[in-house]
Amino acid sequence: MRHGEPRGGVKFRGWLDDPLSATGWDQMRAAAGDACHWDAVVASPLKRCAEFAAELAARHGLPLAVDDRFKEMGFGAWEGKTPAEVAQLDAARLENFWRDPVAYSPPEGESLTAVRDRVAEGWQELLANHAGRRVLLVCHGGVIRLVLAQVLGIPLPNLFRLHVPFASLSRVRVEGEGEQALPQLVFLNGSAG
Repeated sequence: MRHGEPRGGVKFRGWLDDPLSATGWDQMRAAAGDACHWDAVVASPLKRCAEFAAELAARHGLPLAVDDRFKEMGFGAWEGKTPAEVAQLDAARLENFWRDPVAYSPPEGESLTAVRDRVAEGWQELLANHAGRRVLLVCHGGVIRLVLAQVLGIPLPNLFRLHVPFASLSRVRVEGEGEQALPQLVFLNGSAG
C-alpha cells in the first residue's frame, strides 16, 4: 500500500519525513477499510507510512515491523522541490530521469540500482519470514514499482510506466517458497474494501 497524500502536496520528498495530511489519513483509512485482511504489517520508517501502519496494526492487534530497506529513493538536490521547480532548474535532466531513471539519477541522489538492491533484499527477507501469511507492506510509490518490476520482470528504465497513486493497494500472491516461489500480480491500484 502506498502512503496517502503527505503535508505539503506533491513534491520530490524521498527521505524527507513529512507526515500525512488530513486528506492522506482519510485516503489511507478508506483504502484499508474496516475489515482486517492481513496477518502482519511491515512499513517504511518514514512518518507518512509508519504512523498509519502503527494505527492499523494496533486497531487489529497485528504485529508491526518497520524496515529501513522500504524507504523511498533519496532524491538528493531535488528533495522538497516540486516537479515544476526541478524542471525550471534543469528540465533536460528531469525528463531524462522520467525516461530512464537507471542512467539519470537525481543530482546527489540515490542511484536506482542501489534502491533496487536494498528493496530486493527487504522483499526477499519479507517473503522468507512471512511465508504463507498475508502481509501489508506500507511504503512508497518507488518501492512498489521496484517490487512489481521484480515480480513481473519489468526492465528498470520502464518503472514510471506503472502508475501508483496515493493510498492505492497492489496485491502480490506468492505461491510456494524459496527457489520455487512464484510471485503473481493479483491487482494494481485497488482497495481492501
